Amino acid sequence: MNRFLNIALPKGRLGEKVYDMFARAGYECPDILEENRKLVFENETLGVRYFWVKPSDVGVYVERGAADIGVAGKDILLEYSPDVYELLDLNLGRCRMAVAAKSGFYDDRRRTLRVATKFSNIAANYYASLGRDIDIIHLNGSIEIAPILGLSDVIVDIVETGKTLRENNLEVVETIVPISARLVANKAGYEFRREQIEALSSALAKLVEA
Repeated sequence: MNRFLNIALPKGRLGEKVYDMFARAGYECPDILEENRKLVFENETLGVRYFWVKPSDVGVYVERGAADIGVAGKDILLEYSPDVYELLDLNLGRCRMAVAAKSGFYDDRRRTLRVATKFSNIAANYYASLGRDIDIIHLNGSIEIAPILGLSDVIVDIVETGKTLRENNLEVVETIVPISARLVANKAGYEFRREQIEALSSALAKLVEA
């Protein structure tokens, strides 16, 4: 094999689940399980090289060719729109992108809706599809506090169990889109290494189906 297949994994719990899935598909790299601060791990026998990156950066590494393939949440793909091929829904990290508000919220369409979110593009595209005039308030921290303090009318955020919302007297009022981890590929790299990438994707697909 002339070079490694470079694979970008998202740091954190999701990345650990993703790696476990790759390993079960026959693409293990034991070094990755060792307690250390390394970011790049290689299995020369299998010709694979894994590296950990911030989840929101996976699309950048894949789009620009530093990674041949990677795993990113659908939220990241929708928010940043990297120019990559989306190959497979891994059915991991399932949740949803939703609109939430204080209990009893009423949307008065005569006024501009104030929307607090980390996902400005997703929010803008969603409300544009509804023809709703909004004021986006981009935040990086705890979004849930915005409607409580009157900074926003609603929030757009990822909802998994809804526990945090309930504890803050908020509730989901609309679901925008389901979210899960997706296998993505660099477009040029896919054409160049199609057989290798499709073999890996096929092995992962069998695990998803099982």
